[in-house]
Formats: sequence, structure tokens, C-alpha cells
Amino acid sequence: MSADTTFVTKRAPTLWVIIAIKLVKGLLFAALAIVAYALSDNDLPEEFRNVLHWLRLNPEKKFWSDLALQVGKMTEARVLWVAVGTLIYSLFSLVEGVGLIFRVSWAGWLAIGESVFFIPIEIFELTQRPSKVVWVVLALNIFIVWYLFQNRHRLFRHHLH
Repeated sequence: MSADTTFVTKRAPTLWVIIAIKLVKGLLFAALAIVAYALSDNDLPEEFRNVLHWLRLNPEKKFWSDLALQVGKMTEARVLWVAVGTLIYSLFSLVEGVGLIFRVSWAGWLAIGESVFFIPIEIFELTQRPSKVVWVVLALNIFIVWYLFQNRHRLFRHHLH
């Protein structure tokens, strides 16, 4: 191989943290999709009450009662669509993570694109209902975009044509 086409893997602990985030997120969403599919033909309001009881949460609180109303409106078909969408999103995250492991440039761009996509949504969410969790997710997405973009030439294989 010529010097132009070789790729030397550089140490990148921050990249490995991003990879872990992508893989864990993908696995969590895959598990959520499986649970949604498994529950699709169940009595969802009853399942919701059972979960609240198991977690020892008061179902009479406004938040839980409002959420119970929304759960009661879910049809089996809607739950199946949610399961499919969640599974597709989980596969997207898993493919990103595996691509980042192999340091292929398309995976870096995919991770940048996904993170950029959610930034305006998170900003909108903060204008509606400020939350520490959303602030953390927003900061994490901004950091991922910045880090991957700034280090793209050092971290990823680039195919020369």
C-alpha cells in the first residue's frame, strides 16, 4: 500500500465514548421496540396500572393520570407502528456505532447528521418545558457534532478515488 492509502488508527478515547453511547442507545431502543411489540395486544391501561403499582407510584397524581389517558387511547395498530419505528431507529443507532468502530467516514457523517437533526428539536423542547435532561442531551449532541466534525480527518478512513 502506498502512503496515500494507508490508515493509521489513532487513539481516540472520546470516539469510544461516542461509540458506547450509540450502541447503548441502539440496544435500549431495540429492547423498547420488543417490549412494545410484546405488549401490543395486551390491555395497555391495565399493564400501565400494574407498572405504576410495581414501581410504587401514586396513579392519582396528575402526571400519571394524564399519561394513563394517553395510554388508553393507544390502539394495537398504533403500538405496532411505534414498535416498528423504534426498531428502525435502534438499527440506525447500532449501524452508526458499528460504523464508528470501523472508523468509516460515512458513519461519522451519519452520527453528525443525526445529532444535528435533534438539536433544533431539543431547543424547541427547552423553550416549551425547560428540563435538565434536555439540557444534557442538547449539550451532548452539540459536543458530538463538534468533536466528530473537528476530528473527522484524523479519526476516519477516507477513500481516495
